This record gives sequence, C-alpha cells and structure tokens, in this order.
Amino acid sequence: MTAFFEYIKDFVGQYLEFPSITLTDIAEIIILAFLVYEILVWMKNTKAWTLFQGIVLILVFLLICQIFNFSIILWLAERLFSAAIIAVVIIFQPELRKALEQLGQNKMFFNFLLSGSGNSVTEKYSDKTINELVSAAVSLGKAKTGALIVIENKILLDDYINTGIRLDAEITSQLLINIFEHNTPLHDGAVVMRGDRIVSATCYLPLTDNRGLSKDLGTRHRAAVGMSEATDSLTIVVSEETGHISVAQGGSLEENLDSNRLRTRLIDFQEKKVPTAEKHAKRKEKKRKNEAAGRKAGSKEAGGKTEKPHNE
Repeated sequence: MTAFFEYIKDFVGQYLEFPSITLTDIAEIIILAFLVYEILVWMKNTKAWTLFQGIVLILVFLLICQIFNFSIILWLAERLFSAAIIAVVIIFQPELRKALEQLGQNKMFFNFLLSGSGNSVTEKYSDKTINELVSAAVSLGKAKTGALIVIENKILLDDYINTGIRLDAEITSQLLINIFEHNTPLHDGAVVMRGDRIVSATCYLPLTDNRGLSKDLGTRHRAAVGMSEATDSLTIVVSEETGHISVAQGGSLEENLDSNRLRTRLIDFQEKKVPTAEKHAKRKEKKRKNEAAGRKAGSKEAGGKTEKPHNE
C-alpha cells in the first residue's frame, strides 16, 4: 500500500507539477491584464480597430500556413517581418501619437510635483468669467446663435490660436455675443480663452474621428470633441439648430446643459484652490454669523411669548 502511494506521489510530481506562484507573479498578471484591456479599449474607439482586425486576419492566415506547412509562404513572411513592423508603426502613427499625448496628460503620477505652496488662491479663471460665460451661452442659446468657446488648460493652444485672429480682450458676455453674431467678421470658427481673456477668434479646430457620435451632431460638436481629444481643454458648444448648450472634455460630449449644470462644469474645471488659513477664516465667519442668527431668532421667539398686561 505504501508503494502505491509513493507511485501516485511520483506520478503527480513528474507530470502534474504546478509552478509556484508568488505575489510578484500575481501583480504582473494584473498589470498586463490592465494594459491589454486599456489598449483594446483605445483601439476600439479609433481607426486602429479596423486595422487591427486586418492584422489578426493575416496572423490567422499565417497560422493556417504553419499547420499545413506552406514553406514558401512562411519563408516570405519571415523575410517581410521586420519591414512589417515598420509599416505598422507608420500606419498607426496618428493613433500612437494621440495615445502618447493622452498618456502625457495623465495627472495621476505627477500631480504632487505640480502642487504649489498653498499660500495663495489659484484658479484658471475668475468667478466673474464663469458668470460671463454662462450668461453668454444662455443668451446665444435662446437666440439660436452657434458658438464654439475653447478654454485652455495646462497644454498651450498656440498652434490653434495662430490659426485665428488675435484679440487679447477681457471676457464679457456682450463681447462673446457680438463675436458670434451672424454676418460679423469673427463669427466663423472658435474663440480660444486663456485665463480671463479671449486670446483669439475664428480659430480652426481638429475634427474627431469618433464614429460613436450621433450623426445629428454638426461640425461644431465634432470640432469640440476633436479638440478635447487632442488637448486637455474644455469646449463650450451652442447649437445653431436647437440652441442647446454642450460641453466637450476628455473626448466625451455632454449635451443639453442648463445654466446650473454649465456653471457646475466650469467651476469644476476652474480648480480653484483656497489657502488653508483663508478656509478656516471663512468657516469661523460663517459659524459666527450662524450663531448670531440663532441668538436673534431665539430672542424674537422669547419676546413673542411674553404676555402683555390687560388694560382695565
């Protein structure tokens, strides 16, 4: 009986031996799975998906040639392999460049390097600019006047600014409405903002290749999405047909925004940072006002309960 168990043990050890798996192996599997998934998702949303399907067909064909031992075809494939790699890089050049740009825009790894000392208020634009943008967008929407407003972020938009007419003007709702008014010299194209100023008008923007967008969307919306794919900017779009307000950021388009939602998006994009000391001061002031209001309300309630003497 002991010999039988020894035989089973030797058989399992010889033919069914499993490799040892460490935490490092598990971490590598998770990282590789994540990278493969992200690459497939990226390819699915670009022209690279169609090209990738063609490459898969070629690989399947070569696999069939290997099974049936088509030596001449396999010999040609081996000779053309190095040239094929270069050809793939050339074919995928726009998609690879866009992917590297998106990777470079990822703030997750170096946000801590860009953080300031926290001793002053930092913001992309002022609260007044937010009010002017919301007012202009709502007015343009009511009048069904098309508009395209690009707000610069960390990536400079000089290449797009140079395609338009330089303005360098303070942002006001009246100025924006006048720029996009029909039959005016500056109404065609996009306005580019930098901080609290309009830098340029009549700018040309890149169109998106995203086939997932609705075909009902016009050139303005496709240009807004294309700009958000190529840069880290935020673009406000007002439809000339419907008057609806949309916002494009990070390759996605949020449609039919009201004034409150637009204001929320602009506040989020503003990234306003208030110093810690100023935050504490505001909290203390708010607490003091609440306490004063509470005491005032309490005194009124107590005064209301006091009975007046009756006149005899």
